Amino acid sequence: MTEISPEQPAEPPARQCVGWREWVALPELGLSSIKAKVDTGARTSALHAFALEEYEDQGVAMVRFSIHPLQRNDDVVIECHAAVIDHRAVTDSGGHQEERVVISSELQIPGASWPIELTLTCRDNMKFRMLLGRTAMRSRMVVDPGASYLLGRPARARTRPAKAESP
Repeated sequence: MTEISPEQPAEPPARQCVGWREWVALPELGLSSIKAKVDTGARTSALHAFALEEYEDQGVAMVRFSIHPLQRNDDVVIECHAAVIDHRAVTDSGGHQEERVVISSELQIPGASWPIELTLTCRDNMKFRMLLGRTAMRSRMVVDPGASYLLGRPARARTRPAKAESP
C-alpha cells in the first residue's frame, strides 16, 4: 500500500508592512516620490491630475495631464503622458459618482515594483495627492494603521544654507 501524504500548502508570498501613509514612486510618470494615503477602504488607486487632454498616438488612446506632486504646493507642476486603459464611474467617499480616466503605471517602493491602475481626478481639496487603494496592495502589502512611513522618507533637498560656524 502506498502512503499518501497531504500536500503542503504553498508558502504565502511575503507581504510588505506599510503605514497609513507612505512615500512611493511612479517612475513611468516622472514621479520619484509622492506621498500616498494607504486606503483599504478604496478599491481603486487615484492620482491628482488636472488639465487632462485625451489624444491618440499611432492608434493608441493617450492622456496628457499635469499634477502638483507636493501637498500644499502648486508651484511644482509635472506634465505626464500615459495610455488610457479604461474610463470608469467611480464613487468617492462622499457618495458622488464621477467618470474617470484610468491609466496603468509602475508603483515602486523600496525593494519592489509592480504595475497598478490609477484613476485620474482633481484632488486639490484632498490632503494627499495620491490614494493607494486595496487592489494595488492585494497580496503584496499589509497595513499597520497606527504607523506612518514604514518604507522610509525621500531625501530632502536643503532649502536653507547651512549656518556658518563661529570662530
